[in-house]
Amino acid sequence: MSSQSFKVYLFAVLSMLFWGLSFVWFKIVVKWYDPLTIIFLRLIISGTLLLGFMLFTRSWQTIKREHLKYFFLLSFTQPFCYFLGESFGLTMVSSTVASVIIATIPLFSPFAAYFIVREKVTTHIVIGIVFSFIGILFMLLNPDFSLNAAPKGVLLLFIAVFAAVAYSVVIRKISHEYSPVTVITFQNLIGALYFLPLFLIFDFKHFITVKPTRELIFAMLQLSVFASTLAYVFYIIAIKGLGMIKANIFTNLIPVFTGIFSFFILNEKFTALKIIGMILVMFGVLFSQSQRIGRLVVSSKQNKSNKIK
Repeated sequence: MSSQSFKVYLFAVLSMLFWGLSFVWFKIVVKWYDPLTIIFLRLIISGTLLLGFMLFTRSWQTIKREHLKYFFLLSFTQPFCYFLGESFGLTMVSSTVASVIIATIPLFSPFAAYFIVREKVTTHIVIGIVFSFIGILFMLLNPDFSLNAAPKGVLLLFIAVFAAVAYSVVIRKISHEYSPVTVITFQNLIGALYFLPLFLIFDFKHFITVKPTRELIFAMLQLSVFASTLAYVFYIIAIKGLGMIKANIFTNLIPVFTGIFSFFILNEKFTALKIIGMILVMFGVLFSQSQRIGRLVVSSKQNKSNKIK
């Protein structure tokens, strides 16, 4: 495997790690702030940091007029619709269950990819999705095989799932025109504009009464820097290198990371079913990528052989 291909896979895994941790960080911050406040602050902090970075490094890119509609649509799917579904859903279910539902994104993205951008769906991808889905079901069950989720929370989280699938389609329209930093900067700032009226109407009075603690500030910064900034930058790089379907399959890793960190940080229960589910999810991700990894390994060996000759 070439160093460039390794970096693409590394960025894919890191983006999922940060998103997996975001469910844990959210559970910490929501003890002080309501969901709308959390979303609005995440976007403002992230957008401001990225804007400052672009100005400091002189990497500013001007958005073409014909692409403005894609940026507003992109921001409407994610962060607006996605965060509304995810954040309010998280108030009704555990962080691990929420991350498991979010991990169903790859189950729907192949259909969108095929019908909209005609991206090929291979047998390995389908089998990988099936194993991952079975693993997700195991993680959703209690030891007595009852469902560990509130129906309303599940519905809200599936709104986030469909928003993420739509985001993956729209991002393809502009990901090759602009740098990942440019896309995320404008995406988050436009998203903040979408959320501003909701924040002022519903959350502002409560927001000004909260006295921030060190734990709150630290978790809020982690959400903003890692989950709302770096994770998206890495994810766009992964989509460029792997394609929409294969990049989205990595979202199955989110509940694995969330489950592990929820156990150590939030003291969530770690049942045998959850462990089995994580193993199945990991297998599904690896199997779905096995053909591509195999081709990259063969190609790398051939290149080395040619250099020796």
